[in-house]
Amino acid sequence: MMAAMLHHWTAQVVSPRPLAPSSPSASSAAEGARPAALLRGEFTARAAVRSARLLVTALGVYELEVNGTVVGDHVLAPGWTSYRHRHRYQSFDVTALVREGPGAWGAHLADGWYRGLLGFNGGTRDIYGEHTGLLAELRIEYADGSTDTVATGKGWRWSPGPVRAAGLYEGEEYDARREQAGFSEPGFDDSAWQPVEILDFDTAVLFPADSPPVRRIEHLAPVSVTVSPTGRTILDFGQNLVGRLRIRFRGEAGRTVTLRHAEVLEDGDLCTRPLRHATATDRYVLRGDPAGEEWEPRFTFHGFRYAEVEGWPGDLDPADVTAVVLHSDLRRTGWFSCSDDSLNRLQENVVWGMRGNFVDVPTDCPQRDERLGWTGDVQVFAPTAAFLHDVRDFLRSWLRDLAADQGDDERGVPPVFSPGIPVITPVPVPPGNPPMAGWCDAAVIVPWVLYERYGDTEVLRAQYASMRAWVDAVDRIAGPARIWGEGFQFGDWLDPTAPADDPGRAMTSSTLVATAYFAHCARLLARTAEVLEHEDDAARHHALADAVRDAFLARFHAGGGRLTEETQTAYALALCFRLLEDDADRVEAGRRLAGLVAGRGHRIGTGFLGTPLVCDALTDTGHVDTAYRLLTQRSCPSWLYQVDMGATTVWERWDSMLPDGGVNPGEMTSFNHYALGAVADWMHRTVAGLAPAEPGYRRLLLRPRPGGGLTWARAEHDTPYGRAEIGWRCEGGTLHVDVLVPPEVTATVDLPGTEPTEIGPGRHAFWTPFPAAQYWEQT
Repeated sequence: MMAAMLHHWTAQVVSPRPLAPSSPSASSAAEGARPAALLRGEFTARAAVRSARLLVTALGVYELEVNGTVVGDHVLAPGWTSYRHRHRYQSFDVTALVREGPGAWGAHLADGWYRGLLGFNGGTRDIYGEHTGLLAELRIEYADGSTDTVATGKGWRWSPGPVRAAGLYEGEEYDARREQAGFSEPGFDDSAWQPVEILDFDTAVLFPADSPPVRRIEHLAPVSVTVSPTGRTILDFGQNLVGRLRIRFRGEAGRTVTLRHAEVLEDGDLCTRPLRHATATDRYVLRGDPAGEEWEPRFTFHGFRYAEVEGWPGDLDPADVTAVVLHSDLRRTGWFSCSDDSLNRLQENVVWGMRGNFVDVPTDCPQRDERLGWTGDVQVFAPTAAFLHDVRDFLRSWLRDLAADQGDDERGVPPVFSPGIPVITPVPVPPGNPPMAGWCDAAVIVPWVLYERYGDTEVLRAQYASMRAWVDAVDRIAGPARIWGEGFQFGDWLDPTAPADDPGRAMTSSTLVATAYFAHCARLLARTAEVLEHEDDAARHHALADAVRDAFLARFHAGGGRLTEETQTAYALALCFRLLEDDADRVEAGRRLAGLVAGRGHRIGTGFLGTPLVCDALTDTGHVDTAYRLLTQRSCPSWLYQVDMGATTVWERWDSMLPDGGVNPGEMTSFNHYALGAVADWMHRTVAGLAPAEPGYRRLLLRPRPGGGLTWARAEHDTPYGRAEIGWRCEGGTLHVDVLVPPEVTATVDLPGTEPTEIGPGRHAFWTPFPAAQYWEQT
């Protein structure tokens, strides 16, 4: 909360408080969503302007204009945080927009996450408040050095605007006939507008934006326009994406153009059942401008590949429809490619899945009535995310919200999604804020990942109290036996054997999963205490981790490396969390894991928590060939089954689409979930061979393990010290490896069949005899 002290606010929150609930047309798919308002105020710049800076936020989402020009390029600002604890504001340099003399400023204001519908099973409205509002200050410095501050407050006025309904799930309805041109310019006649009301608001929760904003990142043209078997016009953009459409046309006033969105087709038409209660429909009512009209919704977004268009005036020219891709503006930092086009498509699916779900918070899915910051998903995906994009500030901000929400729980239990909101769940989750292994563990694991990938000790320092509170909470729950997980747990969620109507029914018991995660997080907390030089805490939590490990072995180790539960996830957890430390036990556990994978025909046998670990567990115990066969399997369930079925993002279920092309009947059937894409981290570190050997890539581990019939692979990553690269190719029985080590960095080069070599910065080339057939055997 220290950031709130950086600015003393004089502005007041102005609200269109009398604004009535939505009254769109009776047929509107946005029924229940509420209209956006227009607000405006005027000011005078009394002399020549040297500089002008705008500070702004909203209870809701806003788009602000100064003297007729939109400020900035942010979308859905100020974004979504745990508003009661941390409410973000933006700062913009608007010097170019403010001139001496009369001026005006105004805003479009809608519900967004603050007041709009959130959650599933019908969702909940007004979670953070019953009224939207705008808070803004314009600080003007004149050429003579004097200053003025213009602020929202009494004197501002509001009016209904052209946005008749706007909801994140529902979509947007826009009536261009109700536009009020020039409303943010001086001299506009607002005599018919109403006075705003002033809302009480505690500015102590305000803090300057600490995460990249959502922006328009890319534009995609449709790859085809077809007519469905039922006569509907369908646009295919060739890529499952997150955003909205921008349309251009001419037509008569009053005509309505309707845009519906979906990720997949079924029987040639949009398959909207997986959207559940999210109607994902936009409507535009033409004003009849003979020069033509162009529109893009302001206050919604959709997850879609396909769009159905109804009511288009005349013939639809594909050039007049563009998909605008939206997500948090994260800098790309990692790349992977190889000789197998299917694996390259899988990598692209992972990238697109991340892009679509990093929309201000790391959501689970971007299309249905959910889009929540689920902790389990980001916990398993954080290493992949940190390779592909610079997520340091993004995840640090999200972790601050997680800790703030956790602070509301007297037991120290983090929420299973953050920002935390009340929901009516479609699965039998206990009431309150139940402790969930693998999900709440994000409070410990995600800060550690940021430390490993960025060398960021400050995130450990900032999150340490949250990390410790959660581990201590589990310690109390588990009690002296150090075993926990009885009762409802998400566990190895969406294990491929789980029935469509029971996604939590996994082959691996929730008790084994929860206890393994308890041991793992206690160990990570002890290591964090060591980094922060909290010696007593380090000793206490190492002892706790040892005790939990011993309890795990006493309960689940049958001896000789064999576990009491013969599942891929059980062995992956025991091996990757080093609960089995004896070398002979690890060898046998690895052999049994490889046998389990082979016994399923080298098809996946893991859910959300086992999937990110299984290839590492195989590799670490000498079964890299089995890991490759698992990765390159094409039968369902597998990663490449999704690719072969035309996926362009990673699915929630291994069989979200069934082999016959039908859509899985389960309630949770998303075609854009990144959790199962966490395997990409193994591809980066093992297939290509680029990994950090010390926190922040201060040392690199260049350890490629070719296999799977690949003839080459390469990876690049922008480390905190600069670009690191590795590329290998197999030619004539020789493995050739080229690497680039950034300045001030050293690396260990560990190639198959050779002793590791230490190298320094610069470009290096290596070769070694390579018995390819040994690694490429596929039978």
